[in-house]
Amino acid sequence: MSDMRTTILAVFSSLFLLGLIASPSFAEEKSFYSPVIRVDTENHRILISTFGSVFWIDVPDAAQPHIEKLPISGLADFVVEMRENGQAPLLKTWKVKSGETSCTYFDGKTCR
Repeated sequence: MSDMRTTILAVFSSLFLLGLIASPSFAEEKSFYSPVIRVDTENHRILISTFGSVFWIDVPDAAQPHIEKLPISGLADFVVEMRENGQAPLLKTWKVKSGETSCTYFDGKTCR
C-alpha cells in the first residue's frame, strides 16, 4: 500500500514539474529611474543608465512620434518589458521628472 502511494506521489510530482517547465514564461516589467542620455530616432531607441550600466531601450510604434520630446539629461522613470535572448528592453511608459518637455507622461499610447 505504501509503495502505491509513493508511486502516485512521484507521478503527480513529475507531472507538476513538467507543467512548470513546459508553461510559457511571462515577460517581466521593470522600472528604471534614469537620465536620458541619447534619443536615437532613426533606430527607435533611447539610451539610459542605471546601477552603473548604460543600455538601450527599444521603443514601440506608438511611442516613436514622441521620443524626440524627451529632454536630454532630463530624469525620467521608464517602465520596460524585459525580453529574453539578449534583446533590449521594450518601453511601456515613461514619466519625466525633470527637464523641459511637452510630453511629461507617455502611457503606452498617448502623450500628456
